[in-house]
Amino acid sequence: MTTFPTGEQTHQAVLPQQPALEPVRADTPGSRDETAHGHPATARDTGREHGRGETDGTGTKARRRHAKHAATVAQAAENGSGDAPAHTPQYAGGSGDGRVFVLSRDGRPLMPCHPARARELLRKGRAVVVRQTPFAIRLKDRTLAESAVDGLQLRIDPGSKGTGLALTDEKKEPGTDDRVVTVRRGLFTMELQHRGDQIHHAMGQRGGYRHRRRSANCRYRAPRSSNRGVAQGWLPPSLRHRVDTTFSLANRLCRYAPVTEIHLERTAFDTHSMSAGRRLRGTEHAQGPLAGSTTRTYLHAKWNSTCAYCGATGVPLNIDHVRPRSQGGSNRITNLVLACVPCNKAKDNRSVESFLAHRPDRLAKILDQLRAPLRDAAAMNSTQARLAETLETLGRPVHAWSGHLTMANRVATGLSKTHTLDALAVGHLDHEAGDLIVRFPELVLVAKATGRGSYARTTPDRYGFPRLRRSRTKQHFGYVTGDLVRAVVPSGKWAGAWTGRISVRARGQHSLTTPQGRLNVCHWNLRLLQRGDGYSYRTQCEASPQTPPKNS
Repeated sequence: MTTFPTGEQTHQAVLPQQPALEPVRADTPGSRDETAHGHPATARDTGREHGRGETDGTGTKARRRHAKHAATVAQAAENGSGDAPAHTPQYAGGSGDGRVFVLSRDGRPLMPCHPARARELLRKGRAVVVRQTPFAIRLKDRTLAESAVDGLQLRIDPGSKGTGLALTDEKKEPGTDDRVVTVRRGLFTMELQHRGDQIHHAMGQRGGYRHRRRSANCRYRAPRSSNRGVAQGWLPPSLRHRVDTTFSLANRLCRYAPVTEIHLERTAFDTHSMSAGRRLRGTEHAQGPLAGSTTRTYLHAKWNSTCAYCGATGVPLNIDHVRPRSQGGSNRITNLVLACVPCNKAKDNRSVESFLAHRPDRLAKILDQLRAPLRDAAAMNSTQARLAETLETLGRPVHAWSGHLTMANRVATGLSKTHTLDALAVGHLDHEAGDLIVRFPELVLVAKATGRGSYARTTPDRYGFPRLRRSRTKQHFGYVTGDLVRAVVPSGKWAGAWTGRISVRARGQHSLTTPQGRLNVCHWNLRLLQRGDGYSYRTQCEASPQTPPKNS
């Protein structure tokens, strides 16, 4: 991750930044989420109060931070700002702009602010940009001691393929019948896309290369014994990656925002019940399909000692994987069938759909026994305890909540099923008392784990033989693969300004990836915006609510 100095000038990698930001006036009526989160602070050497807890500067006027009456707050929520709930049955929550991270003069996190407020601070020269993605600014004239900072909550919904992270605040608002309700607002949401499957595939490919070299060069060498132990708490690389990347982004958000507590969804999956398709109780967990039997005996009884593909009997039968192992198939009993030798060889690693396309009746019978793979559930069971232990090292209290509570909160507030909205719903909400989730960011920052390069020093062909040697130098002409750059192409088909991640080449003609495609750009036409940190970033729209919340 890029580290920027905390002096008066920001890093040269992100200068200049103001042309990319619209110098519009701050749109702040009724909002509460600036650098001081709406708490009035008395300016030094003056007798007046102003919002945001800022120093008295030229062109900065006092603004009202809160609505004065509950009706005004409810009306703002109905208009889509989502700052507070409207206590009507038709209210379905609101969405708005995600907040911008703000750092103090000494690099300490302050309350996030509205993007319009960030543009105003940059236009007036009171702040500088310290990071492009996620966007963060640093104030030049304010320290943490001079600001009123409320705490935020970091809510995490871990998953096998992706993890949702959300920064929220909770406030007490007057409700109906003189009740006080808890209002939860989503200030920033991020979806982390893991690459555990890619790591698993790469590890298997590397093992295949090693096996080929061993059999070719040490044919008569005795097999290596399996007496090597592993350390306590060891996880395979594909699983450890999920923990490390989630912790990395959580740690980064704690550095950019004043996070005081972490809420984590922690759910145990009953894989045996998921395999059976129903809830198992008591001793039923010990009575699986292979209880008192073997795999071959069970398959012979199930398929009546016939080939599942052609129906041949009285011939030698092999055990075949319906979904080939090379295509992600498992060794579960539901993925195994009996096949005669000719069918086993003819099918090879083809999909069963293409192999039995001319026999739809047999294809339907085989597909009827297949079950969804349990890899994702097993990965979650293996990593959740380690993730909770790792998050505790951040120095914030970690609260674990069940997945049933998250689902109940999401259904009660009418939110769609996404990683980020699930993260927003993690934690306790008293729906009977009127607690609501009243706001979520309309844009989600998607961070896809890409890694920092390969350790391999040679490029093999598909058979595992070395084809060419890779360069041992990762940096060429000041750039590394994965850097975020801005390219200005003077002429040609791609003439114009482009922003994206680059893949470096030794000759200086780097490859730039943009949403419109890939183009080759010379290094002297590039300007560095942000160093590569192992992730690629993009934004996407958040799903809209499905149904209105159930207000009591």
